Amino acid sequence: MQDHIGIPACFSSAEKLSDDASAVTRSGHSVYMSVYRAKIADQSRLITITWCKNLLLHGLSVSVEGPDGENHHSCKVELKPWYFWRKQGSKRFAVNGKTVDIFWDLKAAKFNGGTEPKSEYYVAVVCEEEVVLLLGDLKKDVYKKTGFRPALIDPILVSKKEHIFGKKKFTTKAKFYEKGRLHEISIECKNRAANMGNVGNSVNGVEPELEIRVDGHLVVHVKHLQWKFRGNESIHINKLRIEVYWDVHDWLFSPGLRHALFIFKPILPSTSLSPLSRSSSSSPPSSSLSSTLSSQTSCGSLEGLNASGSSEFCLFLYAWKVE
Repeated sequence: MQDHIGIPACFSSAEKLSDDASAVTRSGHSVYMSVYRAKIADQSRLITITWCKNLLLHGLSVSVEGPDGENHHSCKVELKPWYFWRKQGSKRFAVNGKTVDIFWDLKAAKFNGGTEPKSEYYVAVVCEEEVVLLLGDLKKDVYKKTGFRPALIDPILVSKKEHIFGKKKFTTKAKFYEKGRLHEISIECKNRAANMGNVGNSVNGVEPELEIRVDGHLVVHVKHLQWKFRGNESIHINKLRIEVYWDVHDWLFSPGLRHALFIFKPILPSTSLSPLSRSSSSSPPSSSLSSTLSSQTSCGSLEGLNASGSSEFCLFLYAWKVE
C-alpha cells in the first residue's frame, strides 16, 4: 500500500515535513486533518484544517480549494513559544475574485497534550462578510471582533485524518459524524502461535490477528491476517451502519517503518439492528482505499448525504508501528 498521505508544509523550511511518509515518525510529528465543504465564492468548495505538532511547536494550516479543485489557497501559522504575535491574527486572499479572510486566536488555546486544541480558541473562514466556517468555543468573540454574520448554509464535515502510533495497540477518540458523540477506537494486532499442522501458512511461526474495538466492544476480528490483510466489514454502532476498511499489508510484508490504513465510513442509519453489532462483507476494497473513498466524498451534497444515501463523512486512521 503506497498511499500518499499529503502532509502539508505547515512548518518553516527547517521544520518542513517531506513527502517521505516515514518522516512523520522520524521527526516526532503528529498530524490531524479535518476537511469541510462550504460555500465560498458562489461554489461548494473544500476547506482543509490541519494541525501539526512536534517537540518544538504546533502548526496550523488552513487551505481553501481553488477553481476546478486546483490552485489551493492556504494560510500557515507556527505556534512557537517565543512567537506570541503569531497566536492571533488574520490573512486575506482572493478566490475567483472574491475576498476570503482567515481569522485565528490561539493565545489561550488549551491543547491538553493533543495535536488539535480542545478549548479557548477560534479559527474562522470568512467570505463576502459571511462566516462560512467557524471552529473552536470562542464563537461570540469572532462575531464581535469581525461584525460579520453566520453563513446561511452550514459547512459539512467531509473527512478526518489522524496519525496514531504504537507497537501493537493503537487507540484514539473520534466521532463518526459531526454531531455525534466521541467514541474510543482501539486497534490491536496480535500474534497467535501457529498450529503444528499450519506452520507453513504462518508468518515466522505465528498467525497474526486483527481486533478493532469501539468503546470496548469487539466489532471486527480478523483471523489469518496474512491472507486477509485487505478487507472490509459492516458494523453497527447505536443503529448506525459503518463500513470499516483495513489495509495492513505493509505491517506484515514491507521492511522498515510503514503504516496501516483504516477507514470508517458511516451509512444511513438502520432502526432494526442492535446498538452494537457486526457483519462481514464479501467484497474486499480496492488497493487504493483512500483514493476511492476520497472521490466519493468530493461529490456529495451540502446536506451531507449523497445520491446513494451514504454519509459524506469518512474517518481515516493511519496506524504507525513503532518498534
